[in-house]
Formats: sequence, structure tokens, C-alpha cells
Amino acid sequence: MSFVLTIVGIFLSFPSQAAEGDKLTDKVNPLLGTATLWTPEDLGYTHTEEKRAWGAEVFPGAALPNAMVQATPVTMYRSGAGYQYEDHQIYGFAHTAKGHWNLLHVPVLPVTGRFEAHNFCSWFNHENEEAHPGYYHVFLERYHVNAELTTTLRCAFHRYTFRPEDEKRLLVDITNSNNRPRRWDIHKADENAFEGFQDGEGRIYFYAVCNHRVKDVGMERSHKHRVALVDFEDAASARPLEVKFGFSFVSVENAKANLEAEMLDKKFDEVRAEADATWEALLERIRVEGGTERQQGLFYSCLYRSMLWPCLRSDVNGDYTDARGNVVRNAAFRLYTDPSFWDTYRNKLILLALLQPDVAADIISSITDKGEKRGGYMPTFFHGDHASTFVAGAWLRGVRGFDLERAYKLLLKNATVPGRGGRPYLDEYIAQGWIAEKDTTDVPTEDEYKAAVTKTVEYAYDDYATALIAKELKDKANSKLLMQRSANYKNLFDPSTGFWRGKIADGSWIKDFDPYYPYYAYMYREANGWQSLFYAPHDPLGMIALYPSAEAVEQKLDSLFTEPWRGYEAWNFTGFLGNYCHGNQPDHSVPYTYYFIDRQPKAQVVLDSLLNHYYDMGAEHLAYAGMDDAGEMSAWYVFNAIGLYTYSPADPEYIVTVPLFPKVVFTPGINDVPFIVRHEGSGRRIVSVSVGGKALKGWFVPHAALAKGAEVVIRTEE
Repeated sequence: MSFVLTIVGIFLSFPSQAAEGDKLTDKVNPLLGTATLWTPEDLGYTHTEEKRAWGAEVFPGAALPNAMVQATPVTMYRSGAGYQYEDHQIYGFAHTAKGHWNLLHVPVLPVTGRFEAHNFCSWFNHENEEAHPGYYHVFLERYHVNAELTTTLRCAFHRYTFRPEDEKRLLVDITNSNNRPRRWDIHKADENAFEGFQDGEGRIYFYAVCNHRVKDVGMERSHKHRVALVDFEDAASARPLEVKFGFSFVSVENAKANLEAEMLDKKFDEVRAEADATWEALLERIRVEGGTERQQGLFYSCLYRSMLWPCLRSDVNGDYTDARGNVVRNAAFRLYTDPSFWDTYRNKLILLALLQPDVAADIISSITDKGEKRGGYMPTFFHGDHASTFVAGAWLRGVRGFDLERAYKLLLKNATVPGRGGRPYLDEYIAQGWIAEKDTTDVPTEDEYKAAVTKTVEYAYDDYATALIAKELKDKANSKLLMQRSANYKNLFDPSTGFWRGKIADGSWIKDFDPYYPYYAYMYREANGWQSLFYAPHDPLGMIALYPSAEAVEQKLDSLFTEPWRGYEAWNFTGFLGNYCHGNQPDHSVPYTYYFIDRQPKAQVVLDSLLNHYYDMGAEHLAYAGMDDAGEMSAWYVFNAIGLYTYSPADPEYIVTVPLFPKVVFTPGINDVPFIVRHEGSGRRIVSVSVGGKALKGWFVPHAALAKGAEVVIRTEE
């Protein structure tokens, strides 16, 4: 059977044509991504470990785009974003969430009757649960309480409807979060309020106002745990219990001020409606027409998921706690958390820049502020560098509102000055053009080494991105230096195997080399040799030229997508197409390599397979192929669904793919000038592309044309 027919065989059938003109927030399902994969067919291996494989690790709770507060249920601590769809108990409703086993500040739970401090969770049923952008609802069966949550940027509104005969209490699990807080405080503030703080990735302060008079705030203790309990004077009232929380990472006073500014005088339904309107306005910036109900649901759910992180850390008065622990008042920008650079530089941060350029500019100002106060290096995340890609990609697409020269100074130090806070092993990279790995054998998947191959090829791309900024600022010497270094990705290519492969310090290849075996940090970061192929987004033709022929490249790609996964079990390796792993980021740009050997139809077969099968997997159709990583997986779907992908995110251009929809109207926030993407034809083989009525040469659509409102027409045949 041919390669194309084999892959097409996994396509799913779609329901009927989607209705036009529907409210976009109604298409979003925040529960998408909350389920875990279990079966060998979905995972790619037989699950034997007690721990679950990683899912998308997303939260279903209420939140606004890039907000400080995410009000969300906790079904298990230290489990991604705290919620797993297969669980049946809720421990509380926390107020911060991301998906990296952190946060979940200040969990609260409405309770009645008798319970113990270590045994208070309530079971629940998904039939009595619903989630929408800015709103979450569930019925707590143990306490017979209907719980509803909605949010503003810095505040959360809880509405709990008890049975009339039940005495209302509020449990605050103040000693618990994903960060195991060591310090905390909670006490009555006045007649209707309580306040306090909790440590864990910064100290978060809260001020909570209730519609019932606060009688007392006490502690309940068992031999295993301590919780706080808020009791009320009129606890037996028939009125629902409403609690409005203001939060701040500066002070209780600022938490109170945030509450007064955003929510204090508003009713629950008013706040919910405003949250829905905020999301509707953002989602409307990409209006898709046609397609199926399922495709539109997946598209807007992924777009929603792409816009939740990074998160706001400034208060309404401009205060924030800076990298040195000092309180700063700054009206020039709002402080945000660091982006998850290794994951989201590929696509999501560019999508954010297109849709919310003011947020993108503030994020760059935030990381610049942090870098200047932490040794002069631009912040990195987890592995590698990659802030350079975000800064270059945003600026070259027209995002302003941040100081490019200040950001460049930090990025240049990252690229040229070894030191703590900068790129790991930069001295080796500068001296020889590659990073050496330890010469050893039988390395377990989870052992931590240098991930030297991945760092080398990614540093080369970071050098390219930084060179683009240097050119923009007319720093010719460093632009030339960094552009030369951007070819370093070639130094670890092994022509005898056709793989990128580790070298030891003397320059010889690592002998114990198996391209099928996955590593977390030996040679490759969270990948095997197959998944580390073809990474040079800035130089695809130079990358292709490393092989003896186009036929050799085609054979390698065909093998990647058809050679079966060998059954290795690892938490963050799931969702396979051959040895390609869509459940993790390292090979997300590899399918487009077919374009550069004139085999675009093969690329589209792979892309269609991933779009159609890897985003609503599992028994409930609520699982991603792998971890969403702060929106990267979701943004991958969004870009490919509209037919324009950020193959080289630092460059202001997009590689063309075949859209899922016949028409897309995209209105960037940068200039509010809409552009249109049309798909004409019924096939998936691209025969022509025009931009603004002119034939496109090659496969890349320039952002400059889109910024002028050009129409992109992608014509296909069978």
C-alpha cells in the first residue's frame, strides 16, 4: 500500500456542515484536553506504570485571556493543571493554573456537615458539570451544593447554592497547592470579609468579600492536614453564598483595590456576561466559514486554549513585584509571567502577537525588565533560549510598544557571553560550533545530560533570530557573526546515518546510537533521533543539501512517518504517526520538509492526519495527543487549520498549507486590517497560490502583504 493511502486511512468521518453566524464562545469546549490517553492504540505503547501518561494538562475553569486569575476545579494536586477528566472528586476551586505541575493557589470548597481536615473532597458527575469561556459550573454531590465560578482579570466570583436547610461554610485549603506552600495566613478582615496570603511561585495575597456576615475564620486540624474554615453569622439563610476574591502578588491592600476596581459592585451574571463578551471579541478576530461542526468546535477550542498564558502579574494601579523582590509601580507596561519559550516560540507566541499585540509588547517588556535585574541575560525557559525568536518575530510583524534596543542588548549577551543565567554550555558552542555529550552506554530515558544535539541546532536558530534584530538595528558586525553561527546546525549531522547525532569531546560520534530510543536529555531533549530530524527553519534548503539527493530526503521522511514506534513507554511521548510524535514539540515542523523536495501532497496528508485525529482522542474525545504546553499544541492546530503556519517564527512570513475551511477572515490586532484566506478546489494538492491577485513564488506568504489586507487564494486539485 502506498504511503499516502496508508496515512489517509486514519482520517475520521465528520458530521454535517457547520452552521454559520453562531456565537463563537458556544463553540468552545474548555474540557477539551482534560482527558488522559490510556489505550495502546492512542498512546502508541502498552501502559504499565502506575502513573498516568501525560495528557494535555489543561484546566477547564473560568479565566479571561492572559489573566492573573484562573478559577478552576482541583481533582488531584501535583497533576498538571490539577484536573483530570477521569477523576470523580473535587478538592477545591483554585485560583491560578497553567499545566506544568505548579500554581493552584488558594483552593476553596463550600462544605456542610461533618468532615475531617484530610477528608473533605466531594465527588461529582460530569453530567452535572459544564464549562464555557469565563464560566465553570459543577454540582458537588457530597455537600449538595451547586458551584459556579466566573472571573475578571484579577478577581474570581464564586456563587454557591446550598439546600435551604444546610448550614453554609467555606473551606480554604490554605496549606495546600501544587507548590507545597511553607508560609500562609488567613484571618477575618471585617464584618463581611476575610484576607490573607499564600506562598508558592511568589506570594499571592487575597481579599474576599462575602454576601453573608463572617462569624469566624478558624483552623481545622487532623494528623495529616490543616485547613481553614470560614463560618457565617447567617449561615442558614436561603440566599446563595457569594464570595468575591481579589488577588495580588504585591499586597492585601492591592488585592482589595483590584476587587473594588473590577468586580465589587457587580452581580454574578453581569461578570459572567462580560467575560463571555471579552472572549467573543477575541475569537472574532479569526472568523472561519464552512467546515464541519466538529472542525469549528476544535478550531475555536484550540484558539481559546492558545490565549490563556502567559499571565498578568500587575495590579490595577500598576504595581508589581519585580525580579529582585521589590514592589515597583510602572505605568509603561503590565508585568506578565515568562512565556514557556521552548514550547511556544514555535507558533503560539506569534499567534498571541497577531491577536493581542499590546499583550505581546508587555510580555517582551516584562522579560526585558527581569533580564536587566537578573545579571543582564534575557530569561530562558526549561531548555535552550528562544526569546530571540519571539522578539524578532513580533517586531518584524509590526508589534511596537516595547524597547527593541534594550531587549536586543540582553539577547546579544545570551548569544555571546557565557555565564549563569544565559545559554547553558555556550562556551563549547562558541569555541567549536557544537556542544559535546558524554560518551556512555545504556542511558535510561529519564537520565539528565546536556541534550547537546538539540541545544546545538536550536542555538543556531536563536543566533539567526538575534541576527535579524541586529540587522534591524544596523549592528552589522554582530549580524554577520550570528548569521555565520546560524549554520552550526550542520555540525552534528552524520551523513553515514542521515541523523543528527551526538559527538563526544574529541569530536567523534557517540557509538551507542539507536535512533529509535527516546531520551529526555541525552543528545536530544524529549525526543529520539527520528524526532530530531530536519530542524533548521531558517535554512531548509541548506538542511536538505546535507543529504545526497531529494530521493534520500523523501525516503527518510517516509520512514519517519511509517516506521512504527518501538513501544517505549515514557510520560511525554504519546500520539505517534510512525516515529513522528505529535504529543511533544520537537518534530512539529518536520512534515513541511516535504515542500522543499517538491512533495507538498505528502506533507498535506500528514498534516490532515494530525488535524483530523490527534485533537479529540480517547473514549470521551476530550484528549490531545500530548501536552498542550501553554498553548503550543493548540496554536499548531489554529495555524494549520487556516492554511498559514509559522515554519520560521522569527521571519515575518508563513508557509502555506491547505485550510480546513473554504474561507477565513483574520483581523490582526496590530492594525485591525482584515485579510482573507480562501481555499478553492476539493483536493489537497496545492496547484497555485495567489496573494493580492499575484501568483506567489515559492511556499511562503509575506506578512507585509497580509498587513495590507491581501487576499490569499489557495487552489487545490485531487
